[in-house]
Amino acid sequence: MEPAMFAPVAGAQTFVPHQTQGHVLCCLCGTAIAPNPTNMCVNCIRTQVDITEGIQKQVTVLWCKSCGRYLQPPKHWLKADLESKELLTFCIKRVRGLQKVKLVDAAFIWTEPHSMRLKAKLTVQGEVLNGAILQQSFVVEYVVERHMCPTCNRQNANPNSWVACVQTRQHVAHKRTFFFLEQLILKHGADDACVNIKEMHEGVDFYFANRAHAVKFIDFLQTVVPIRYRHDKQLVSHDVHTSNYNYKYTFSVEVAPLCKVRAGIDSLIPAAAGLPSGRYYTFRIHFSVVEVAPLCKDDLVCLPAKLAASLGNIGPLVLVTRVTNAITLTDPLTLRQAVLEANAYWRTPLKPMMGSRQLTEFYVLDAEAAVPQGGYGHSGKWALASCEVARAADFGSNDRTLFTRTHLGHLLHPGDTAVGYDVGNANLVDPELEKAVHKGLTLPDVILVRKSYEEKRRRRRQRGQQARAWRIKRMAVDAGEEEAAPAAAEGRGRGRGATTAEQEEADMERFLQELEEDPEMRARVALYKDPHFDPAAAAAAAQAGMGESDEEDGDVPQVPLEELLDDLAALGLDEGEEDGEQGGDDGSEDMME
Repeated sequence: MEPAMFAPVAGAQTFVPHQTQGHVLCCLCGTAIAPNPTNMCVNCIRTQVDITEGIQKQVTVLWCKSCGRYLQPPKHWLKADLESKELLTFCIKRVRGLQKVKLVDAAFIWTEPHSMRLKAKLTVQGEVLNGAILQQSFVVEYVVERHMCPTCNRQNANPNSWVACVQTRQHVAHKRTFFFLEQLILKHGADDACVNIKEMHEGVDFYFANRAHAVKFIDFLQTVVPIRYRHDKQLVSHDVHTSNYNYKYTFSVEVAPLCKVRAGIDSLIPAAAGLPSGRYYTFRIHFSVVEVAPLCKDDLVCLPAKLAASLGNIGPLVLVTRVTNAITLTDPLTLRQAVLEANAYWRTPLKPMMGSRQLTEFYVLDAEAAVPQGGYGHSGKWALASCEVARAADFGSNDRTLFTRTHLGHLLHPGDTAVGYDVGNANLVDPELEKAVHKGLTLPDVILVRKSYEEKRRRRRQRGQQARAWRIKRMAVDAGEEEAAPAAAEGRGRGRGATTAEQEEADMERFLQELEEDPEMRARVALYKDPHFDPAAAAAAAQAGMGESDEEDGDVPQVPLEELLDDLAALGLDEGEEDGEQGGDDGSEDMME
């Protein structure tokens, strides 16, 4: 067959038939409709099938009048304005049953501001009979109920209406332990349930509205400091008609001798709560006396012979190099290290032989690396060295030098300054030390504790480089009755108050220096960028004061900028949270009134 026989004829057009859409009658009402899997019109499908069935049409939301925040279960409070995207998202998430359909559109319907009602129109799509897709709109009504959030409740509560009290105490001459404990509490939010916090002599009192909150707080303290506690209860009153018993519970958590629980508080409770007297009421008052261990970092301890043997024959003269829920002890003469658990500590309580108040400044004249004896129990964090030192007070007046071994061989060089304990000139009264001396212990003349950067920091202050680029947060603490008198004396510039304020300021400065010098300690707390720090001004001051001693002062520890956190309050990113704490904004309160 020839191919030319099938060539298309010029000018011919292809016939395209006209297609028309067929219609069928609705099986229920007989209306002509386009064919669909159900053969029913939209109105008849809606009468037969409701895709919004099972979706919640009325929802109750809790709203705090003081701060204008909404409760997002279980315990998060959300700041959102009326008819905002945040509030619409919050309302949609509160509707149950929306996971069965597809949400297409959502919008608010206007309601009276004082009606305590919110209405939202939701449009959803769902699959109905034989795979047909049906779209339907419906209205969800939200009933707004007033409920005070915990933050506003604590601010408006009577500080005397507490139920449980946790009294933390540490009988030492400084407050650096409480400064560090304060940062741990803030980082982990352990003070969220506190009704009030008062600063007392040698400690802080935490007040709670619930016994369970106090127990949870004690559990947190057990994870960060070595403590022990006991639980007692005392009958305060008894109503023979209703068999109601009023007990006073005491959680005595100690790391030192216990403080006595104050008596006579039971008669003050009805008056503080605004109840009439002359009747029996059931009040459970919970006391928790928490005393932090007297052992602190850099303390010098003499271990009992039995305890030293259980720790691998370490010491007996050891330094406390770290305090967490366990105590790390380091022998500065051999680099041996041991960890003393809290239970073992309480079986054999230790008292510091010399503390940080007795540190003496020394100049390092020579330092040579030494090899530690023994092949086990050594800490890789330290390096052993033999040093020749001279007391700073004697430097220039006599030529007396002292020889000692130290665990700071990786830090000390000739010309550096170190602080340590002048054991040779100290008047030591310790029974365990006397037993060790009788057994042949030779006391070293000097035990170096840490490298000192005080002189270099002083030169930096003179050049205007002392400003830190970071800061820490502090708890809102009220002054207790025991601290009121020293504070009044401080205002007059004399008495114990002025001395206490100076010591507290010095302890805070030393605590900040410890954060700069110890990376492990710094990793456990939260440091924030200081919004008032001006890097340009600091660089200009450093350039203006640059001299020959800049290279010598370059090893002063500083906090790297990558370890600092952005303070959301300073940046204004948590404005809603701050408004909630300050009592809220008036706009939302007027609209919901």
